[in-house]
Amino acid sequence: MSESAAPTPRTMTPAEAWALLVEGNERFVSGQAEHPSQSVEHRQSLQASQYPFVVIFGCSDSRLAAELIFDQGLGDAFVVRTAGHVIDTTVIGSIEYGTEILGTPLVVVLGHDSCGAVGAAVDALETGEMPPGFVRAIVDRVIPSILTHNSLEDTERFGLPHHPVRQALLREHVTNTVKTLTAYSQVLADAVAEGRLAVVGAEYTLAEGRARLVSVQGDVGVEPDLT
Repeated sequence: MSESAAPTPRTMTPAEAWALLVEGNERFVSGQAEHPSQSVEHRQSLQASQYPFVVIFGCSDSRLAAELIFDQGLGDAFVVRTAGHVIDTTVIGSIEYGTEILGTPLVVVLGHDSCGAVGAAVDALETGEMPPGFVRAIVDRVIPSILTHNSLEDTERFGLPHHPVRQALLREHVTNTVKTLTAYSQVLADAVAEGRLAVVGAEYTLAEGRARLVSVQGDVGVEPDLT
């Protein structure tokens, strides 16, 4: 298909979709990004329809631009973002739209190190002080991930850099978000059970630029990297 041709529905397995993201992330990490699907012709071809191959649900952090991290372009990723990748009904509805209406075979929950939302939740539990305004609603939705962790002091199993407690809790929050999506959404749970969808969690390191697979529901052909 030429870039000027109208897009057609993609036939892709969850494993193929994840492999495509991994390839793009490797290009980004190495400084050899190709910036695909960004020509004038391709942009014009998308005016009537879209067939993204992945839903990416990530944090709103300005350093976490999903298309850049995975070296994708227009029409490739259906992106949903909230601070701390916290979930509400509109988030779940948006993700279901991507999987059921647009037919994407993969949902990626994208978290990152030095996450302000996770840090604010830890501060709230340690000090008893909540942030002002509606920022509190974000912290309220991150705290359950922290409370599911065995111990705020149990950080050895993750071996992550920087502040050890908060980095361990970052991974816990990503993993808990993956579980929550399929627990709340019967649509997503059924699609995973049928093998036509995978919901995974990825942990992005800001300095390195690499997104590591840390949680999987479904089959993407590889196991999580918990090193």
